[in-house]
Amino acid sequence: MSASSPPIAIPPALREQLYRHARRGFPDECCGYLVGPADGDTVEAAVECRNAQRDGDHPTEPQRGADTGFVIAGAELLSFARSFDGPRPARVVYHSHTNGRAYFSEVDRALATGPAYPVQHLVIGVTALGVTEAAQYAWSAEARDHVEIARWSVP
Repeated sequence: MSASSPPIAIPPALREQLYRHARRGFPDECCGYLVGPADGDTVEAAVECRNAQRDGDHPTEPQRGADTGFVIAGAELLSFARSFDGPRPARVVYHSHTNGRAYFSEVDRALATGPAYPVQHLVIGVTALGVTEAAQYAWSAEARDHVEIARWSVP
């Protein structure tokens, strides 16, 4: 994806579902992915996953707690990987940051450049008071990094 790649559209009702997931998961990070047609420009459904970080399953940061890290693992990771062979593949991976900020951290960047899944990323900022913001990121060949391509403020 280049810096000019448009964001994969996430309908408002689906974003609201993700915000609810982030609030339910707090004080832990939530995680999951969004699926939709491979040739489409929007997603249709969310697959909520269990944050396996609670079990210390993080591949690069096992010392982090579930409040500062997330991992999709086991059968959920297998389903995610298998989705790319089906009619509705994973298009966007999402997770929350429990400090209320929607940024793509250094750990997020390192893991996103590991296995090169063809997905965009959505980060949801959440605190004890609720969701504050969300931002969507995509790989930019020009920047050789993930760049922000959409942002939402949440009242």
